[in-house]
Amino acid sequence: MRRLSGESGQATIFMVIFMGLIALGFMAFALDAGLLFRQRRMAQAAADAVAYAAANELVVGDTTSEQSVANAVAKLNGFDTTLATNPATVTLATPSSGTFSGSAYVQATVSKPIKTYLLAAFNHSMSTMTVSAQATAGGGNSSQTIICLGGGTGQDLAVAGGATLSVPSGGIVVNSSSSNAITVHGSSTLNALTLGTVSSDWNNSSNIYGSGSITSSTNIVQGITSTCSPTLPPVPTYSSCVADPGTSNAAVTVGPSSSSGTVCYTSLTVGGNGRVETLNPGIYVITGTLNFASGANGHSNIGGNGVFFYLPSTANLVISSGANVNLVAGGATESGGGTAPDLGAYDGILLYQASGNTTGITINGGSTTYMQGAVYAPSAAVTVSNGSGATSIGGIYAQSLTVSGNSNLTVVPTTNEGGLVITYPKLVQ
Repeated sequence: MRRLSGESGQATIFMVIFMGLIALGFMAFALDAGLLFRQRRMAQAAADAVAYAAANELVVGDTTSEQSVANAVAKLNGFDTTLATNPATVTLATPSSGTFSGSAYVQATVSKPIKTYLLAAFNHSMSTMTVSAQATAGGGNSSQTIICLGGGTGQDLAVAGGATLSVPSGGIVVNSSSSNAITVHGSSTLNALTLGTVSSDWNNSSNIYGSGSITSSTNIVQGITSTCSPTLPPVPTYSSCVADPGTSNAAVTVGPSSSSGTVCYTSLTVGGNGRVETLNPGIYVITGTLNFASGANGHSNIGGNGVFFYLPSTANLVISSGANVNLVAGGATESGGGTAPDLGAYDGILLYQASGNTTGITINGGSTTYMQGAVYAPSAAVTVSNGSGATSIGGIYAQSLTVSGNSNLTVVPTTNEGGLVITYPKLVQ
């Protein structure tokens, strides 16, 4: 009985219980800390995605859809605003202060009640996780438009048959509103800094097929409201058009007598009969056919630095199979280095096929074309086809562009290609 009535060991029991409670407290604290850390990371990822999506809506000019798009993106990232119990909250605002402020920026705030363990013992209301992110709808992030395709409907851009279209330092704008505005198929590749289209229902799944691909680095923006429309150069003044001066197989020099002059030919075949032909700098008006024939001694022409061609009415350009074309616009960089003579208002432009002239421009198979200057054919289709080798053009403005048959087309900016931009969203904070 004395042994049973003793109090020895009771302190140990209380100590064990006390230590157990402390251990449980630490465990609950660890669970809360881990839970809150994980939820914060998820909320930040959701806020980043929401800010980017909202900025993209600013890019395409659709501010009425910003909130619904933001809510949808938040739900995809685990923060559902439609839940009956403990829904998330997504708020969009225009930052009014700080480095990233103004109408080109959007701030997204994502918050959600989080159920905790230890904290719940002291506070019956749930903790709320709130994070923010900011994105820009453009700001200083823009892409110079290097290819402008002005067809309002239908297929404006097609890359097919093992072809490659590369615009490494600029963008492509497609004005077509059709669902098939852009197609890439047949083991072909499209690579550009940006690709913008008016079409809001264009999609990869039905337009990129047959091992075709658009590189992952190409930033695609759909539903753009700002279509491209470059300023066209002035129509040159001309009269007294004469026949092609190069009709034999002898070497010949053609063109204006001075780099600021203008000459008009009823037709001009460069490199015909295997001759070596030098093109003087200046302005060329061709009222019939401008033909670059199959290469003579590796080139259809020698020179061609500081030249501009105007094709009025129904005049047309033909680059024959096997031609080797080396042309440099006024003020542009020559292939061997140096700068071509200035041509004033025509600097940076190689060819202007008049508005209303719908005759297609085709660069045929086997040709090697270096055209350091823009091609403006606002009413016509441009086709690079059938294995045309390393074709380089300094900008294209046309109704449509087709690159096919294992052709390789690289388009780079020239001095006259500024002012056409599309913007794309970017996280900034």
